[in-house]
Amino acid sequence: MNWVVSHIKWIMLVSGAITCTMLYAAIAPSAALELMFGDSLEGPLAEIIVRNWAALITIVGAMLVYGAYSPSSRGLVLSVACVSKAIYVGLILSTGTQYLAKMGISIAFDSILVVVFCTYLLGVHRGRSLA
Repeated sequence: MNWVVSHIKWIMLVSGAITCTMLYAAIAPSAALELMFGDSLEGPLAEIIVRNWAALITIVGAMLVYGAYSPSSRGLVLSVACVSKAIYVGLILSTGTQYLAKMGISIAFDSILVVVFCTYLLGVHRGRSLA
Protein backbone atom coordinates (compact mmCIF):
# COMPACT_ATOMS: atom_id res chain seq x y z
CA MET A 1 0.00 0.00 0.00
CA ASN A 2 2.81 2.41 0.88
CA TRP A 3 4.42 1.77 -2.50
CA VAL A 4 1.24 2.76 -4.34
CA VAL A 5 0.80 5.90 -2.22
CA SER A 6 4.40 7.00 -2.75
CA HIS A 7 4.34 6.35 -6.53
CA ILE A 8 0.81 7.51 -7.35
CA LYS A 9 1.98 10.51 -9.36
CA TRP A 10 3.78 8.28 -11.88
CA ILE A 11 1.02 5.69 -11.85
CA MET A 12 -1.48 8.42 -12.68
CA LEU A 13 0.72 9.93 -15.40
CA VAL A 14 1.31 6.63 -17.18
CA SER A 15 -2.25 5.36 -16.85
CA GLY A 16 -3.62 8.77 -17.85
CA ALA A 17 -1.43 8.93 -20.96
CA ILE A 18 -2.48 5.42 -21.98
CA THR A 19 -6.14 6.21 -21.32
CA CYS A 20 -5.83 9.35 -23.48
CA THR A 21 -5.02 7.15 -26.47
CA MET A 22 -8.80 6.68 -26.77
CA LEU A 23 -8.74 10.00 -28.59
CA TYR A 24 -8.11 7.81 -31.63
CA ALA A 25 -11.68 6.50 -31.40
CA ALA A 26 -13.02 10.06 -31.35
CA ILE A 27 -11.13 10.78 -34.57
CA ALA A 28 -11.67 7.48 -36.39
CA PRO A 29 -14.56 5.68 -34.68
CA SER A 30 -15.05 2.86 -37.20
CA ALA A 31 -11.36 2.01 -37.40
CA ALA A 32 -11.01 2.13 -33.61
CA LEU A 33 -13.97 -0.19 -33.04
CA GLU A 34 -12.62 -2.64 -35.59
CA LEU A 35 -9.18 -2.55 -33.95
CA MET A 36 -10.46 -2.84 -30.40
CA PHE A 37 -13.44 -5.15 -30.74
CA GLY A 38 -13.03 -6.73 -34.16
CA ASP A 39 -16.51 -5.42 -34.86
CA SER A 40 -18.10 -2.17 -35.95
CA LEU A 41 -21.23 -0.06 -35.76
CA GLU A 42 -22.60 1.73 -38.77
CA GLY A 43 -24.41 4.99 -39.30
CA PRO A 44 -24.28 8.56 -38.10
CA LEU A 45 -25.78 7.80 -34.67
CA ALA A 46 -23.11 5.15 -34.06
CA GLU A 47 -20.41 7.68 -34.95
CA ILE A 48 -21.83 10.23 -32.53
CA ILE A 49 -22.07 7.71 -29.70
CA VAL A 50 -18.60 6.24 -30.26
CA ARG A 51 -17.01 9.68 -30.58
CA ASN A 52 -18.70 10.82 -27.37
CA TRP A 53 -17.67 7.63 -25.55
CA ALA A 54 -14.09 8.08 -26.70
CA ALA A 55 -14.08 11.75 -25.71
CA LEU A 56 -15.33 10.90 -22.21
CA ILE A 57 -12.65 8.24 -21.78
CA THR A 58 -10.01 10.69 -23.03
CA ILE A 59 -11.25 13.24 -20.49
CA VAL A 60 -10.79 10.66 -17.72
CA GLY A 61 -7.22 10.14 -18.97
CA ALA A 62 -6.61 13.90 -18.96
CA MET A 63 -8.03 14.07 -15.44
CA LEU A 64 -5.55 11.41 -14.33
CA VAL A 65 -2.68 13.47 -15.76
CA TYR A 66 -4.04 16.60 -14.07
CA GLY A 67 -4.51 14.76 -10.76
CA ALA A 68 -0.92 13.56 -10.87
CA TYR A 69 0.16 17.20 -10.47
CA SER A 70 -2.71 18.28 -8.21
CA PRO A 71 -2.68 16.27 -4.97
CA SER A 72 -5.79 18.05 -3.69
CA SER A 73 -7.85 16.69 -6.61
CA ARG A 74 -6.53 13.11 -6.54
CA GLY A 75 -9.35 11.68 -4.45
CA LEU A 76 -12.04 12.87 -6.85
CA VAL A 77 -10.04 12.07 -10.00
CA LEU A 78 -9.16 8.55 -8.85
CA SER A 79 -12.73 7.89 -7.72
CA VAL A 80 -14.13 8.93 -11.12
CA ALA A 81 -11.48 6.92 -13.00
CA CYS A 82 -12.03 3.89 -10.78
CA VAL A 83 -15.81 3.90 -11.30
CA SER A 84 -15.45 4.49 -15.04
CA LYS A 85 -12.94 1.68 -15.49
CA ALA A 86 -14.89 -0.72 -13.26
CA ILE A 87 -18.06 -0.13 -15.29
CA TYR A 88 -16.16 -0.74 -18.53
CA VAL A 89 -14.67 -3.99 -17.20
CA GLY A 90 -18.06 -5.11 -15.90
CA LEU A 91 -19.79 -4.39 -19.20
CA ILE A 92 -17.19 -6.28 -21.25
CA LEU A 93 -17.23 -9.25 -18.86
CA SER A 94 -21.04 -9.30 -18.89
CA THR A 95 -21.03 -10.04 -22.63
CA GLY A 96 -19.30 -13.36 -22.00
CA THR A 97 -16.35 -14.32 -24.17
CA GLN A 98 -17.47 -12.53 -27.32
CA TYR A 99 -15.01 -9.62 -26.96
CA LEU A 100 -12.70 -11.06 -24.34
CA ALA A 101 -10.04 -12.27 -26.78
CA LYS A 102 -9.65 -8.82 -28.36
CA MET A 103 -10.10 -6.89 -25.12
CA GLY A 104 -8.04 -9.07 -22.76
CA ILE A 105 -5.15 -6.64 -22.37
CA SER A 106 -7.49 -3.69 -21.92
CA ILE A 107 -9.56 -5.58 -19.34
CA ALA A 108 -6.45 -6.65 -17.42
CA PHE A 109 -4.98 -3.12 -17.51
CA ASP A 110 -8.17 -1.43 -16.33
CA SER A 111 -8.80 -4.12 -13.67
CA ILE A 112 -5.31 -3.59 -12.27
CA LEU A 113 -5.87 0.17 -12.25
CA VAL A 114 -9.13 -0.23 -10.34
CA VAL A 115 -7.28 -2.22 -7.67
CA VAL A 116 -4.34 0.23 -7.58
CA PHE A 117 -6.60 3.30 -7.40
CA CYS A 118 -8.71 1.73 -4.63
CA THR A 119 -5.53 0.78 -2.78
CA TYR A 120 -4.35 4.39 -2.95
CA LEU A 121 -7.70 5.77 -1.81
CA LEU A 122 -7.83 3.33 1.12
CA GLY A 123 -4.21 4.04 2.03
CA VAL A 124 -4.75 7.79 2.07
CA HIS A 125 -8.01 7.41 4.01
CA ARG A 126 -6.33 5.21 6.62
CA GLY A 127 -3.44 7.65 6.88
CA ARG A 128 -5.84 10.49 7.58
CA SER A 129 -7.85 8.54 10.13
CA LEU A 130 -4.66 7.57 12.01
CA ALA A 131 -3.47 11.18 12.19
